[in-house]
Amino acid sequence: MNIDFVKDALLWCAIIDYIVLFLWFGAFIFAHSWLINLHGRWFHLSEERFNSIHYLGMAIYKIGILLFNLVPYAALSIASNHAS
Repeated sequence: MNIDFVKDALLWCAIIDYIVLFLWFGAFIFAHSWLINLHGRWFHLSEERFNSIHYLGMAIYKIGILLFNLVPYAALSIASNHAS
C-alpha cells in the first residue's frame, strides 16, 4: 500500500461523508415534520430539542470529516510533495 492509495482512499471517504452530510441536511430541511413525527413515536422530544440534537450531530459529523479525512489527506499531500 503506497501513499497515493491512502490519499485517494481518504479523499473518497471525505467525498462520501460530505454526500451523507448533505443528504442528512436535505432530509432535515425538506422532511422536517416527517422526521419529527417518526422520531416522536420512539422518543418524547420537543421540536427545539430535536433540532438542537440534529444540529449538534451534523456539527460533530462535520468535525469528524475534517479531523479523520481531510487533515490526514492534507498532511500526506504535503509530505509526499516535499519527499519528491
